[in-house]
Amino acid sequence: LLRGRSGLRPTRELEAALDDLRIAFAALDRVTDKLDFQRVTEIHVVAEPDWAELWLLPRLSRFRENHPNILFCINGEGDVPMRLGAPDLRVEYGDGDGEALYSDILAPITGPDNVRRLSDWHPELGMEGMPLLHLEEHRSTDDHPGWVAWFDAFGHRSAGPDRGPYYRHARLALEAVRENVGFLLCGLSLATSDIARGSIVMPLPRDQHIVAPRPYRLTTRRDALARPQVRFFVDWIKDEVAVTKAEIARLAGRAP
Repeated sequence: LLRGRSGLRPTRELEAALDDLRIAFAALDRVTDKLDFQRVTEIHVVAEPDWAELWLLPRLSRFRENHPNILFCINGEGDVPMRLGAPDLRVEYGDGDGEALYSDILAPITGPDNVRRLSDWHPELGMEGMPLLHLEEHRSTDDHPGWVAWFDAFGHRSAGPDRGPYYRHARLALEAVRENVGFLLCGLSLATSDIARGSIVMPLPRDQHIVAPRPYRLTTRRDALARPQVRFFVDWIKDEVAVTKAEIARLAGRAP
């Protein structure tokens, strides 16, 4: 794979093999179904890495309290990391098939010490010169607006809106935020627990936010809902999503 400004694209060699690979993986899915490799007490989830790490995993213990015997494979890790065939569930950011869970809200966040740093700054300077942190996805497509789009919408800075370090994953960027390294534009659903603890704060007016252009979307394998374990998990995700919607609406100063 080659990475460019428009995202990932296959090499010429991979492009030539894609048709055969699609046939091979489709055959593997059929064999998996026939041999019943997917045990009834296991749930296989493939999800956006940031969403899985920062939204799903911190909440999963609450599901396990009521369903301790259900095992998980999440993005190839967990109780049963070796899993063949199609996943039971997918959670992805974007348009397409499946059910929209929620659209995130992007707002500036930082460590508590940087609030004092910003308050000592001359009001006319806004955020000029403040250290900015970025996610790699923010410079790849319009589906992931970053600081450039935010400053275009709300001002505060005229020079260097794309300067600063870029992080591949939000988890790493949030670690830097907690250490007061700089300011990050991030989906609030990924930082609600940090904001509740006070390890991360929202330093600017909360109505200055961007609604993510695409929602997180849930798709379920065609036969997975026949298993009660998967139905329990899907219902639990939707209950947690309802809580998340209320949390990010409150953080953004909007009615739920």
